[in-house]
Amino acid sequence: MIDKKHITDRFIKYVTVDTESDPNNPAFPSTEKQWDLAKILVDELKEIGMQDVNLDENCYIMATLPSNIEHRVPTIGFVAHIDTSPDFTGKNVKPQIVENYQGNDILLNEEKNIILSPDYFEDLLQYKGQTLITTDGTTLLGADDKAGVTEIVTAMEYLIKHPEIKHGKIRICFTPDEEVGKGAHKFDVNKFDAEWAYTMDGSQIGELEYENFNAASAKVTVTGKIVHPGYAKGKMINSLKIANDFMAAIPQEEVPEKTSGYEGFFHLHDMHGNVEKTVLEYIIRDHDLDLFEKRKYLMQKIAFDFNEKLGEELIEVSIENQYFNMREKIVPVMHIVDLVEEVMKDLEITPIIKPIRGGTDGSQLSYKGLPCPNIFAGGHNFHGRYEYVPVESMVKATEVIIGIAEKVVEKNS
Repeated sequence: MIDKKHITDRFIKYVTVDTESDPNNPAFPSTEKQWDLAKILVDELKEIGMQDVNLDENCYIMATLPSNIEHRVPTIGFVAHIDTSPDFTGKNVKPQIVENYQGNDILLNEEKNIILSPDYFEDLLQYKGQTLITTDGTTLLGADDKAGVTEIVTAMEYLIKHPEIKHGKIRICFTPDEEVGKGAHKFDVNKFDAEWAYTMDGSQIGELEYENFNAASAKVTVTGKIVHPGYAKGKMINSLKIANDFMAAIPQEEVPEKTSGYEGFFHLHDMHGNVEKTVLEYIIRDHDLDLFEKRKYLMQKIAFDFNEKLGEELIEVSIENQYFNMREKIVPVMHIVDLVEEVMKDLEITPIIKPIRGGTDGSQLSYKGLPCPNIFAGGHNFHGRYEYVPVESMVKATEVIIGIAEKVVEKNS
């Protein structure tokens, strides 16, 4: 159905454009280079025959595939993001193609002896006999989420070239800045005008997700007093030492590297400071809203208890909510998840329904009135040098999009 070379070429074209976003820049989008891929996509969407192609002032791309049937069926949408994570460089991506993978170690970079091994990344063994696209070991790949972008464009192109496949109106959108938490901030749901949508932003083949973390960021500021160390007795207050004690008071087993499934965590992702002032940056995550609130309360209580013990308010904790679990918005319309499960089974894909240990644009969009579960895009090991994607998984994801379009008509005829 979908030509492997065609989808490979399209994916490689996208990932070789640097679109890394910047969490420290309040501008929208956070990096000018995201416009580079956005403009390429606008031209390509027009070239394949999409209608109402629009790139707005905030770098959102929207387009329409008109219905090719006489009766009305629900308008659905597909969403992916064009930026890549700032966790690892996305500059000068040099994809490598590994054909007929046989379960062996993959030498990503001979000079630096960087190896992608199934001994560590066991998921590789699922893809024996398939074609993998990897990095050269010095950058991330960008399958998160340029695999999703590739699949949506390819599916729309296929539907346009095959009018015998009946479908209703389909809307697509490519967003900026998802990786820095802003992907849905300026998404115009009314303009998009779909009854529901799907983000193509999951990982391995078969993933289908409608639950995600409740999320908050926490900034812990510790204030100290600098005094010459030779005369510091009874005077110096070392904020670094207090910050270390604060970190030790956070539950040590409730961190990303020791949790899975529905288990929440506290994650210290940045710290900087000196004797006078130390700042700790945390993210707080939990699928359960009550447990989420308790985690936020615990951080505040730890700070309160330390301040009581120290005799003055030296620790300040500032917490901001980021997004919430979309389950609350999806369960009332579970037919949109059931539909995808049916399509996957029709395509002989085993659905893997599990909670997202993170968030997608879909979580925020669901709270903005656009229910938006998440579907696999095929990549693995996102945000780092060991990222890879099987071409066959991208083909299957594209077929799922096409199958959803068909199934909506079937269900509403």
